[in-house]
Amino acid sequence: MNFKIQNSKFKIQNSILKIKGSKSETNRLLLLQALYQNLLLENTSNSDDSEVMIKALNAKHLKPKTQYLKIDVHHAGTAMRFLTAYFAIQEGFDVHLTGSSRMKERPIQIVVDALNELGAEISYLEKVGFPPLKIKGKKLTKSKVSLSANVSSQYISALMLIAPKLENGLELILEGEITSVPYINMTLALLNEMGIETSFIENKIIVKPKSAIHKSQFIIESDWSSASYWFSIIALSEIGTQITLSSFKENSLQGDFALVEIYKNFGVETVFNTNHMLLRKVENLKPETLNLKLNNSPDIAQTIAVTCFGLGISCHLTGLHTLKIKETDRLEALKIELTKLGAAISITNDSLILEQSENINLNVRISTYQDHRMAMAFAPLALKVPIIIENAEVVSKSYPTFWEDFKQFGFSIEENASN
Repeated sequence: MNFKIQNSKFKIQNSILKIKGSKSETNRLLLLQALYQNLLLENTSNSDDSEVMIKALNAKHLKPKTQYLKIDVHHAGTAMRFLTAYFAIQEGFDVHLTGSSRMKERPIQIVVDALNELGAEISYLEKVGFPPLKIKGKKLTKSKVSLSANVSSQYISALMLIAPKLENGLELILEGEITSVPYINMTLALLNEMGIETSFIENKIIVKPKSAIHKSQFIIESDWSSASYWFSIIALSEIGTQITLSSFKENSLQGDFALVEIYKNFGVETVFNTNHMLLRKVENLKPETLNLKLNNSPDIAQTIAVTCFGLGISCHLTGLHTLKIKETDRLEALKIELTKLGAAISITNDSLILEQSENINLNVRISTYQDHRMAMAFAPLALKVPIIIENAEVVSKSYPTFWEDFKQFGFSIEENASN
């Protein structure tokens, strides 16, 4: 389904936009809930990725028709990594874990090697180093493992989440420069809230064993990655435009909380009130070049690049090496789609340079590459020019109500637009 979004003025409303819970927090807590059944969760994400996690974790209670349980995570990378670790410690369960054609191109060897080193029995059903996987659940007796720190934090978090259920816990040594520290800290903080003892000193993470927890209820903060598109909308709007979002914390665990400081460069002010935050455009700013290192928050790179293009600001974004193994090669996809719009852009394996541009081409068709963030990052440009988003339904992966919320605030959307 293609959506043509007409150039429209953002409509200020008194209502508060409720964004569902963080996908990152939800998926971590869903795994912990499967390990500790007395954990109750509120404001869980309604994303496809979280639905996949729920279905996969519930599948453990079904009697498979074959000698093994087959689980398909589709495009959900977080689910693939977390579930690989989860099923590795489920004694007596044989699982075949697979996904979409793109998932079969996304590396999984780092976490598989680490788990096998701990005593797991995981092998590859097709190409070595990539899904699908054959997992024979068993008790893991070893407690020390090392892996490269310059990898997706999801590999590290997958090991940390199952660690308290290991007989002797886990001592994890990270070798090299650590990527996405906030997401590692998020996992540690959630474990701590469950009463699980942890430490993270220099390059060593320790998670102590814990047979049972006392924490019974957890309210999940709303998703900052989803909020990023509203930051972009306010940045691209006129002075005085504002919106209130719920439920967000001023001391958030999420790495994309960096949006608050980053969007000050675009004249966006963030005001926290209880668990709400108000975004307001307070001035028109145009820095000569915006230089940002996004190692800790790569998921907002697409949004920032599009915001800069829409405002005619040049930018140099670095720390983006993990974007090449996401739902698509996000750096290459950004280059292709921004070039269509008239941008002068260059990329490397971990960076993006966008030159200042005053003109935006009209009625450009944005390909989304089965990537939810491509659709949502480009949508705010409708404030500047009419734009067509192809396969717009892909937003369901992380933010299923995105287009409904978009319409609520005054955007005109024509469905199945052909040109």
